[in-house]
Amino acid sequence: MDSAAQASAESFADQDAHNTGFILFISVVATIGGFLFGFDSGVINGTVDGLQTAFQSESVGTGFNVSSMLLGCAVGALLAGRLADLYGRRALLMVAAVFFIVSAWGSGVATGSVEFVIYRVLGGLAVGAASVMAPAYIAEVSPARYRGMLTSIQQIAIISGLFAAFLSNYLLADSAQGSVQPFWLDYEAWRWMFWMELIPAFLFFVMLFFIPESPRFLMVKGLESKARGVLTSLYGEQVAVQKIREISQSLAKDHHRPQFSDLINKTSGKIRPIVWVGIGLASFQQLVGINVVFYYGAVLWQAVGFSESDALLINVMSGALSIAACVITLMIIDKVGRKPLLKWGSVGMTITLGLMVVAFMNADQDPDGKLILGEFGPLALIAANAYVFFFNMSWGPVMWVMLGEMFPNQIRGSGLAVSGLFQWGTNFAITWSFPMLLAGVGLAGAYGFYSLCALISVFFVAYAVHETKGTELEDMQG
Repeated sequence: MDSAAQASAESFADQDAHNTGFILFISVVATIGGFLFGFDSGVINGTVDGLQTAFQSESVGTGFNVSSMLLGCAVGALLAGRLADLYGRRALLMVAAVFFIVSAWGSGVATGSVEFVIYRVLGGLAVGAASVMAPAYIAEVSPARYRGMLTSIQQIAIISGLFAAFLSNYLLADSAQGSVQPFWLDYEAWRWMFWMELIPAFLFFVMLFFIPESPRFLMVKGLESKARGVLTSLYGEQVAVQKIREISQSLAKDHHRPQFSDLINKTSGKIRPIVWVGIGLASFQQLVGINVVFYYGAVLWQAVGFSESDALLINVMSGALSIAACVITLMIIDKVGRKPLLKWGSVGMTITLGLMVVAFMNADQDPDGKLILGEFGPLALIAANAYVFFFNMSWGPVMWVMLGEMFPNQIRGSGLAVSGLFQWGTNFAITWSFPMLLAGVGLAGAYGFYSLCALISVFFVAYAVHETKGTELEDMQG
């Protein structure tokens, strides 16, 4: 690190006592988007039976109803990065909040598959935008020395949203005696599962008015005086002046606005290596099959013999375990770094997924074709929760941390857009294909594929990923 950067880092320490509270506040507000990301992703888990009953859909149709949101996520992530470079990080989060509100209401009132899919895609646009903009925003307002911890709050918010959705689904289904049974105002319980999201969605929209725009976006737009004001409120006047200089030096020499063509190296004419790393990180996070557990957890555990109520309760337990894993990562990520967490998380997921394959291969079938795990039931349950733990102490939070910080300022929005597109595109493919894999090669075959992807990710991390711990955003190399 050069002397100017070191002086900046030392100045951060002098200002911490005055500004840490404000930085933490705006980071928490931004992560409400992560909470909604998690809630909107997880709420579908308990509504699968209701959707099949209400819309008379089979496995392929149900798979599309469940995964339709992910198409919106892919588009939302791709558009958000570019639009955020044009209109601002906070502005995009506000638009996402409105879409969350519309989607939550519409998904609950839908009377057919087409209508339902339209509202879910709108929610997907919001989730996609929030998934890439919240960590980017947090990274752009946080000091390097605890940027990993603050950005990791995003994953805790995501898992908290999943946990809240699982718990809400369980309580509503239990109170109504089933997700397809009438509940308040004579609407089925599964509809109320979607409407519960309106509470945090409205809170998110209101709280966004109390946080500032990203100072790095303001600098890109040429609004130096506004950027200096935000940086002063974050770090103090002395550091603000230094950061203005560093940010300006990190942007394109001709000061052109960020654009997708910046992702191509002007000398070689090839896509920058950092973009391929971002695509790899985003894709492998989904290829290990984590969202099959989140989206189809209730279906999975019913398939191996648990009742709907017990399956929903297992989801609640998995959600609580996920939060605990994320808290561990939050405490150590700025000490041990990003790369070790990714590597050992991949190793842990490879082993635990393999154990699940063993359990499923040794299961028997009842006359209806459902698996009976018998003595392998405890192995499957322990391995599944250990897998969730390994994911949420590694790839869950760390992938978002790295995507939010590893791109140079000039290409952060565009790099996030492309990575987000691949993340949600892979998510869609994995989620949509699971019901068909379940009917075709069974649970053992599906989880065998996820285990293989986890193994490959070990080598990807070892040879392609570079550590970003403690590096200022202005010093990131592309």
